[in-house]
Amino acid sequence: MSLFSLSSRLPIAKSLIKNRLNYCQIANALRPKKAKSTRKEAQYFSDAKKVRAVGGKGGDGCVSFLQLWCNERAGPDGGDGGNGAHIIFQASNDVRNFNHVGSVLRAPEGGIGSAKDCHGKNAKHMVIKVPIGTIVRNTKGLIVADLGQADLMFVAARGGAGGKGNRFFTTDKETSPKVCEYGPPGEDCSYTLELRSMAEVGLIGFPNAGKSTLLNALTRAKPKVAPYAFTTLRPHLGTVQYDDHVQLTIADLPGLIPEAHRNKGLGIQFLKHAERCTLLLFVLDASAPEPWQQYEQLMHELEQFGGSLASRPQLVVANKMDMPKSAANYEQLKRELSQANILGISAKMGQNLAHLLSTIRTVYDRHKAKEQQQYSS
Repeated sequence: MSLFSLSSRLPIAKSLIKNRLNYCQIANALRPKKAKSTRKEAQYFSDAKKVRAVGGKGGDGCVSFLQLWCNERAGPDGGDGGNGAHIIFQASNDVRNFNHVGSVLRAPEGGIGSAKDCHGKNAKHMVIKVPIGTIVRNTKGLIVADLGQADLMFVAARGGAGGKGNRFFTTDKETSPKVCEYGPPGEDCSYTLELRSMAEVGLIGFPNAGKSTLLNALTRAKPKVAPYAFTTLRPHLGTVQYDDHVQLTIADLPGLIPEAHRNKGLGIQFLKHAERCTLLLFVLDASAPEPWQQYEQLMHELEQFGGSLASRPQLVVANKMDMPKSAANYEQLKRELSQANILGISAKMGQNLAHLLSTIRTVYDRHKAKEQQQYSS
């Protein structure tokens, strides 16, 4: 091999090694720059909303006759009314819940027509942003829209068309009509909005497993923490930011109990949120007797609920490692669940949380790379 060919291949080899090192480098989680809010009430997000959408009324037509200095009877010149506005739901990354969506949505009306063939102004459509993954159901419970991608739109209620002015009704026999049209009202529809895609990581576990404490330690969220079951009645969201400008949203779901797939406890109402989570983070109580049974029962509920929940990327966390019985249970847990990724932490004491965040990012990037490879092939 000539010296020229070696020198030409050397920069290519260096670039390949540099790309491989950048790919293997794991992003580090950043500490929140802002302090937690001092407000006492905890903020939660609305995952379901019943709305009434009323389209804008069309503008009325005008009855008018033109009078000029040279012709006092120049003929009808009443303009048409403007169109009423539509109500449109648009999937967007800017919102995470339905807290900003009102119960009754009324679109603006169209402008009325005026003399000299002046048409009324068309009302501006009312575009309401909803989170990506929003499902729209009608009054019969049927799914009429699935906004699973950004910028997808659904026209919830159409506005009325503008009424015609008397100029429109001019004929050869009727040269001076004195009639016009009223603008018809817009559509009046009722829908139920459901949020199924809300977070990249979903915390799943039994009541009092430490899910709210873990979310409180990792993010700026302030879920309620108390030593009794079903402390979390509504799901909470928190965001973790990494140094490569990637943000992962973590959802704290209410605790599951046996037969939650039959809607016992708060089962089906919140199991639907895990349907589109990229990563499922099982939070087990390491201080409880036989914590591996918690994992088996949780997997059983996911399998019975249906879908592909049981086959999602998983990460098992053994919480409360600061308790006396947790060390022995943790070793037995690793033997019982040899196929799962198990990490021992203490959300209360802040033990091993940095390793948990890096592991979450590694599993998330691995799954996204696999999805892109399947999509490209």
